[in-house]
Amino acid sequence: MTEPQFSPYGSWKSPITSDLIVSSTIGLGEIAIDGDDIYWIELRPSEGGRNVIVRRTPDGQTIDVTPPPFNARSRVHEYGGGAFLVADGTVYFSNFADGRLYRQTPGSQPQPLTPESSRRYADAICDRQRNRLICVCEDLTVGGREPINTLATIPLDRDEDAQVLVIGNDFYASPRLSPDGSRLAWIAWNHPNMPWDGTELWVAELAADGSIVSSERVAGSIDESIFQPEWSPDGILYFVSDRTGWWNLYRWHNGSVQPVIEMEAEFGRPQWVFGMSTYAFDSANRIACTYTQEGTWHLVSLNTETGKLEKIDTPYTSISSIKADAGRVLFGAGSPTEANSIVLLDLASQQLTTVRRSSNVAIDTGYLSEPQAIAFPTTNGYTAYAFFYPPQNHDYKAPDGDLPPLLVKSHGGPTAAASSTFNLSIQYWTSRGFGFLDVNYRGSTGYGREYRKQLEGEWGIADVDDCVNGAKYLADKGLVDGDRLTIAGGSAGGYTTLCALTFRNTFKAGASYYGVSDLEALAQDTHKFESRYLDSLIGPYPQQRDRYLERSPIHFSDRLSCPAIFFQGLEDKVVPPNQAETMVEAIRAKGLPVAYVPFEGEGHGFRRAENIKRALEAELYFYSRIFGFELAEPVEPVLIDNL
Repeated sequence: MTEPQFSPYGSWKSPITSDLIVSSTIGLGEIAIDGDDIYWIELRPSEGGRNVIVRRTPDGQTIDVTPPPFNARSRVHEYGGGAFLVADGTVYFSNFADGRLYRQTPGSQPQPLTPESSRRYADAICDRQRNRLICVCEDLTVGGREPINTLATIPLDRDEDAQVLVIGNDFYASPRLSPDGSRLAWIAWNHPNMPWDGTELWVAELAADGSIVSSERVAGSIDESIFQPEWSPDGILYFVSDRTGWWNLYRWHNGSVQPVIEMEAEFGRPQWVFGMSTYAFDSANRIACTYTQEGTWHLVSLNTETGKLEKIDTPYTSISSIKADAGRVLFGAGSPTEANSIVLLDLASQQLTTVRRSSNVAIDTGYLSEPQAIAFPTTNGYTAYAFFYPPQNHDYKAPDGDLPPLLVKSHGGPTAAASSTFNLSIQYWTSRGFGFLDVNYRGSTGYGREYRKQLEGEWGIADVDDCVNGAKYLADKGLVDGDRLTIAGGSAGGYTTLCALTFRNTFKAGASYYGVSDLEALAQDTHKFESRYLDSLIGPYPQQRDRYLERSPIHFSDRLSCPAIFFQGLEDKVVPPNQAETMVEAIRAKGLPVAYVPFEGEGHGFRRAENIKRALEAELYFYSRIFGFELAEPVEPVLIDNL
């Protein structure tokens, strides 16, 4: 092995290039089991961000189910999820381009199941007895008002539009039919709640023709969040609730709610998308489930009769999308050294089989940084959490006395969480000599309801404090250069980034990815699902309009005293482009270095390979110009005004 070269942090040459990331990485989405076959969704940047349904047969063959140009993706709530189901070999999916549901039988082309309309569909289940689908329907037919969300039925034996089954709430999710088809469970909630604030679990008795005879609320309230109702094979309704302050598992049986397992751990996730699952039935008395504690997910087997948990040893720290069937468990998984994968577990032998990896790239471990879970003090006596990735590249050493620049990542949501799963986009930075801090600021999930609620009324303050204090914590320990601290984030994380750059003096540069700069504009111009989200994060609007103005970076551009780069999808319906463009103009007018990189055809988040590549390289180029270090390899320049 050759001796490492001396080179400044940021100037290290890395084999983890942007081309490698976009050409060798796919997204892995929803998974399903149908008989002996396994299905999942792949998001392929190389195909323009198309979502493809893939089938794996018992002999290990994999086949693309949905042909181009079909894109299996739902737009319900804008974030989608729940885009497909499989029943007896027939695939039903939502197509992104037209919002219609399609049916695809084996060996055939997809055929439309719903007519052309302004309706969207998600989270469908198959009611075999009545030859119909039951799904969430979002109706945008009438302009100038919010879409109408319902539970709807779609017949499979005749050409007929969706019929409303349940209406009256602002939002619905997770329709679940009992094994005998006599009862239907679902989750509902209303403005101003988000699903992690408070939802209701309803159960209806169904007539032979599928109409609702009666219904009752069995759990949930405005301040109790219900997640993932499921019927056991013997007809008992299970669900996750945070009534104790932690998302734990319960069941509704003989008219009463009973705890199945109670512990200081989270068996639930924030329901940003449809189709999420953290548990599944292998049999009537055994559940395969996952929970998280202190940022790490664990896989366990739960005996429903005794409540006994048995840990299942795996190498993974992130586990999601659990499905089970007759002695096998299928789930999404990753770890600090293993990219996101779809994994099959044989419960009898405990053997793990990797079905599909999001990346098959083999990187020498000498270029890989492993995350260190840290806890650090923040404001008002609280503790916040993060994963710290130190610079790592065995080909280089920095000159004596040199400390690395730090990139602080503020995750989106803000009700979400950073993960320790192997991520080439993080390694892109650390292998070039950057430290990377992925912050689980107050308001993040995975640490209980109390920690999640610490952001209520404090967005733009508590999250910013935690990002600032995390960076200072590392600088004070001599692990990073306190004069080269940067911050980046997307969406809600972009708002945290802009607040940190505007209202604090800690960071010397930053990158906003489709971030919020004007809270009032967001409250007045965003989609239905999040239209009242700010009521809890900031305060009711317009009653507390002063808070919206006080915490909007756009109104305080005079306080911003460091360079910033902005990335924006021009078709973003969640955070419209004018949020970025207004901020760019204000910074440009002030004479500070600023860059703007818009992307045609992109929405809220970038899916196309060429745009993912461009954004990574542009951010690196921007920091190189601001901090004055030479890049090891040339990248396409970015126009930086006022530099």
